[in-house]
Amino acid sequence: MKRFLLIFLALYLVILLTGCWNRKELNELAIVVGMGIDKADEQYIVTAQVVNPGEIAAKDGGGGKVPVVVFQEKGETIFEAIRRITTVSPRKLYFSHLRFLVYGEEVAREGIGETLDSLTRDQELRTDFYITVAKGAKGGDILKVLTALEKIPVNQLYDSLEASLRNWAPTVTVTLDKLITELISDGMNAKLTGITLIGDEEEGEVLDNVQRTIPHTKLKYQDIAVFKGDRLVGWLNEAESKGLNDALGNVKSTIVEVPCPEKGLAGIEIVRTKSKIKTELSKGKPKGFVKFEAEANVGNVQCKTLDLTNPKTIRDLETKTENEIKGAIQAALKVAQDDYQADIFGFGEALHRSNPDYWKKVKNNWKQQHFKDLPVELNIKVKIRRIGTIKNSPINKINTN
Repeated sequence: MKRFLLIFLALYLVILLTGCWNRKELNELAIVVGMGIDKADEQYIVTAQVVNPGEIAAKDGGGGKVPVVVFQEKGETIFEAIRRITTVSPRKLYFSHLRFLVYGEEVAREGIGETLDSLTRDQELRTDFYITVAKGAKGGDILKVLTALEKIPVNQLYDSLEASLRNWAPTVTVTLDKLITELISDGMNAKLTGITLIGDEEEGEVLDNVQRTIPHTKLKYQDIAVFKGDRLVGWLNEAESKGLNDALGNVKSTIVEVPCPEKGLAGIEIVRTKSKIKTELSKGKPKGFVKFEAEANVGNVQCKTLDLTNPKTIRDLETKTENEIKGAIQAALKVAQDDYQADIFGFGEALHRSNPDYWKKVKNNWKQQHFKDLPVELNIKVKIRRIGTIKNSPINKINTN
């Protein structure tokens, strides 16, 4: 009886083992790493950058073929356009390794809300890919350009976006979850990094573009796109973008250039920052506060009469750096309040946290009315910790006669 029960149990467990009934072999899939979304004639145009595995895996430099292939099709919906690509691709598109999504500026100005349902509903898609807007270009054109340092162009775009945020701070890294959160928020407007195409798009598609020390066509991150609802309404320039990131606490490291007492510039390297945004009621009306603290080093000095051994000189540099950062934040605030009436800073969210009852009264017209007239107080503090491996600049001792 015991032996019979063991045999029965083993057979029962075999039935539960489903095996790989839904398996997908690598040679049956087209692995998508980048996707572009555009619109024309009331139809969506989906562009997919697909890895060419034979060229990527080749150890001898490959067979002279491009490392990626770009497919493009139209459809009434994103889902339809993606499936229609199978008419030109021998393999079904596989989106689980998607790293980069770029919207064309035209479709971003019309509204990106309709595209988000397909992106969030598909179980194959992860939500940790970065999203950008092609400034003055189509998203599909961005994905056609080959890059020099990375075989897969999307990998270079992904790494460059992270590097620019860490070391220069004029960009924002926005994933799908973060974008949707900001789009549906009553107290925060969405923003995305802009990417531009420099040069001729057709020349950027061929291998010759990456076989030059200076490529014919390059891709560059530039400015931050401001949204109202799901529509792009305008752009912040580089200085304003850095001011926005200062206020939001996104800055890990950057450079601030300040004028010398007489002539030239001094570069102050920001190495550590801490920022906080809050909104409180003052005399029955909301008031915003931005507190920004930073530690810095002296990066370079072009001043001929600057004595870094004098504590007063260091304090003067700190004050000038504070004023530069304050000016950048004020410039971003002015554009957001006066030009776009878009709360990209999140003062509404801060008011929701501090005064939820008052927020219920004003949330419906916060962005259209209250944010535009919101007074904001800035508290900027910069402390220079180090001046580098030398004290005063050798320029001081150079005889120009």
